[in-house]
Amino acid sequence: MGFTRYVALGDSFTEGVGDPDPTRPNGVRGWADRVAEQLAARADDGTGPDRSAFTYANLAIRGRLLDEVVAEQVGPAIDLDPDLVTIYAGGNDLMRPSLDVDKLIARYDAALGDLAATGATVVVFTAYDTGWAPVFRMLRGRIAIYNELVRGVAERHGALICDFWRMPGYDDYRMWDTDRLHMSPLGHAHMSGRVLDLLGVDHDITPATLAAAAVATRREQRRQNAEWARTFLGPWVMRRIRGVSSGDGLTPRWPHPVSAAELA
Repeated sequence: MGFTRYVALGDSFTEGVGDPDPTRPNGVRGWADRVAEQLAARADDGTGPDRSAFTYANLAIRGRLLDEVVAEQVGPAIDLDPDLVTIYAGGNDLMRPSLDVDKLIARYDAALGDLAATGATVVVFTAYDTGWAPVFRMLRGRIAIYNELVRGVAERHGALICDFWRMPGYDDYRMWDTDRLHMSPLGHAHMSGRVLDLLGVDHDITPATLAAAAVATRREQRRQNAEWARTFLGPWVMRRIRGVSSGDGLTPRWPHPVSAAELA
């Protein structure tokens, strides 16, 4: 299947946080850019291969809650007349102290309905399984409920489901940035391959084969956990207290469709 108009929606997961590239808007690359690059290389104008036939927009901004993703991104995405949409929303909501997951999914359901009505192929994501990760494992039950509800609304609207929860390999810190919340370049690259596989698109992204990770001593684990709490957890808690977001002041990376040449 070929796609020529791809629009990506969401939060930091789709913006590309954790995969730094100072040459790109907001200083990141991410799995969605990698998917777009592969799609562009295989674009066809109906008469044969034509990279110039492909365009890509990425409206995602880090820190956005589901309601913000829906309010700020769904309408502009529809206006771009996409034939492919990827959307992940709700991850930041899951980390809030209180959450009505049923009301959250009801709003997601309506947004997916609007996107599916365009006729575009729509891809949604479940959240990953945090059961292996200290601190984040306390969210596992809430995430599991969210994921099951997401699967239900995705099936209702004929959306494809990229099931991060069931994806092997992400129980390894090398797949994650130092903040333990966002994927590393390796994690983003792996995710791009899984999305392309789901779409049935040939690609040349080869999954990395990782040697067994070194086992940290308890002393090393305590040092690493203390450093993580100092550099990520503490600042994150302070932002919640002050009511600010890591995405404040940022604009979408590619708010208007860009060509394959602009992605290179």
